[in-house]
Amino acid sequence: MTSFDPIRFRTPLYTVAEAARIVGVPASTLNTWAQGYVRSPLGRSAVSGDPVVTHLPAAGPRQPSIPFVGLAEALVLAAVRRSGVPMQRIRPALRQLQEGLGVEHALASQKLYTDGAELLFDYGEQHAADAEGRLARNLVVVRNGQRVFTEVIEAYLRRIEYGADGYASLIRVPAYERAQVVVDPTRAFGVPIFERGGVRVDDVLERFWAGEPLEDLSLEFGVPADQLEDVLRVASRRAA
Repeated sequence: MTSFDPIRFRTPLYTVAEAARIVGVPASTLNTWAQGYVRSPLGRSAVSGDPVVTHLPAAGPRQPSIPFVGLAEALVLAAVRRSGVPMQRIRPALRQLQEGLGVEHALASQKLYTDGAELLFDYGEQHAADAEGRLARNLVVVRNGQRVFTEVIEAYLRRIEYGADGYASLIRVPAYERAQVVVDPTRAFGVPIFERGGVRVDDVLERFWAGEPLEDLSLEFGVPADQLEDVLRVASRRAA
């Protein structure tokens, strides 16, 4: 079995709510991805779905359970969700993708970026008579003779940087328009930080809400004022 870096793969860094906030989906959605689901519609047979995001045992209530690799997987699934493809219908294609790429944690692997579109396209062609195949095909376009992910998927995948082992090592948080905010499991325990200066986003917000002027915070931390304004805009929208 492949030996995985404990910091990225075996260390729970985020609660479900924290991971959901970083990738931009409801916590209930990410919880379903992490723990699977069983639904029993009235008068119909129960339906279920297996977990698709890596989830570790938590030390207690409200304690972290999502490792960094799970966060990267959730980011890719957030892109699928944003593209409008229902997750419950794309799960068979995701299983096929995992098998086709031949690696564990396929959604967090660089192979997804390089080979995933081709595999999904082929899956869609082979299962064109099924809704699942047609939906998988919707995630891929043919551009300049090549099969590539749609712009929505591509934009999210570009937010991931990969380590020497071919797995996600850094994520650029998608919530912001101008602020360069990243999560890096080797820095600040993986919480969102400004890429420039490395200060925790929450620390800056706390000091602003405590009454410190934005200009002073910008000078102290070396973060441009427009980036600070961006994180304030996002934080205010979440609090509304």
